[in-house]
Amino acid sequence: MKDLAEILVYIVVTGIFVYSVTLICFYVFIGINSINETREYLNKNEITDYRLLAASPHAPTVSILAPAYNEGATIVENVRSLLSLYYNKLELVVINDGSKDDSLQKLIDAYQLEKVEFYVNYRIPTQEVKAVYKTKHPAYNKLVVVDKVNGGKADALNVGINIASNDYIICIDADCILEHDAILKMVKPFLEEGEAKVIASGGVIRIANSCEITNGRLTRVYLPENYLARMQALEYIRAFLLGRMAWARLDGLLLISGAFGAFDKEIAIRCGGYNIDTVGEDMELVVRMRRYMHEQDIPYKVTYIPDPLCWTEAPETGTILNRQRNRWTRGTIETLRFHRKIFLNPRYDLLGVISYPYWLFFEMLAPLIEFIGFIVFLLMAFWGLINWHMFFAFLLFIIFFGYLNSIFAIYMEVFTYNQYRRRKEIFKLILAALSEPFFFHPFVVWAGIRGYFDFFRKRKAWGEMTRRGFSKPKAQA
Repeated sequence: MKDLAEILVYIVVTGIFVYSVTLICFYVFIGINSINETREYLNKNEITDYRLLAASPHAPTVSILAPAYNEGATIVENVRSLLSLYYNKLELVVINDGSKDDSLQKLIDAYQLEKVEFYVNYRIPTQEVKAVYKTKHPAYNKLVVVDKVNGGKADALNVGINIASNDYIICIDADCILEHDAILKMVKPFLEEGEAKVIASGGVIRIANSCEITNGRLTRVYLPENYLARMQALEYIRAFLLGRMAWARLDGLLLISGAFGAFDKEIAIRCGGYNIDTVGEDMELVVRMRRYMHEQDIPYKVTYIPDPLCWTEAPETGTILNRQRNRWTRGTIETLRFHRKIFLNPRYDLLGVISYPYWLFFEMLAPLIEFIGFIVFLLMAFWGLINWHMFFAFLLFIIFFGYLNSIFAIYMEVFTYNQYRRRKEIFKLILAALSEPFFFHPFVVWAGIRGYFDFFRKRKAWGEMTRRGFSKPKAQA
């Protein structure tokens, strides 16, 4: 019996070791590609005059879709921010998804909205549109507000797609603050397309907690004071500036954040819009659009932009953060399950043989494998099967590599866009990286495990994502 236990333990330990080494190799590979992609982007855009694009009669028409559910704390300020964006051919569609708070009334009062007759072409089936509002005020003539029966974020975005009158759509969260030139930079890849059609473009998301927001505009960037928000700031730098830039270079990107992404509207409609049967509708749409282009044998690409163009409010409590990560895990599982045909299928090129397997083994299964590894460790310790010298050497190597990856991400941030300009803030980011393996990371893993439980329980709810709203921070030394 003991011999059998030792064999099983050996197999599990060897598997975890191979898994860890493979993941480390991927991280190195991603780091190298992110450097090259970011350098190329900076060199190519150094001499770009975005004012010419803004004034060009050939600039593409864009509709911003902003679904809102119980966003009364921030809705007026955020819409004001979106209306001030520097782009001529712009339409802003705010979709009130049956909010139970005063979100709609605040918009009506702030922007002098009136109900109008409006024909909705239901090219994508959705919940009923109850009313469409516009204003006669010339400063707000780009604004369209839709009031609909509650159906969830995906359904609200589909309503926005049906109503949008322009060729390209930019889907954002209603609580986001965009830089004034965000639309100009997001549409540039669509203008540069050659034989390969650009079907989607993503942008970097940054954390706005503790930043100074005045009249819907980001006026001063600060590192979040709250520990959980600060950890997410570090996490987002790693994920967006390294991971997604590298996958964009390889043309293997599977995810564009639902908080800020641009899409070819016609392709999105042909693919059926957002899937209302998943809580990971942003990732699922990108995978479905890519799959559609492969199956139609149409050359295409999905691009990514490293500029810090979009700022959002991150959860500051463990309860809200747990709901968010739980939902992300369920959304990843659902998306990969819907599109399992891609797995190791050479018909889908790199998407099938590298991107999908990476997301399956190192994103979806990562919390489960870490949790199983921890259980195996406890059992091995109980049975006295651990070589402690090797264990601590391996543990220190993994922790050190994690630190190295985080420090590299911070280095990339400082020497590219350098949003946190004070040395004190960079030092705090480094301290956050040092504490991550012992506090933040175990919390995220456990949230992922709970996501697995909820997936098998067929739980579909998003969970309430309470917003504090943007406020002027206290003076910082």
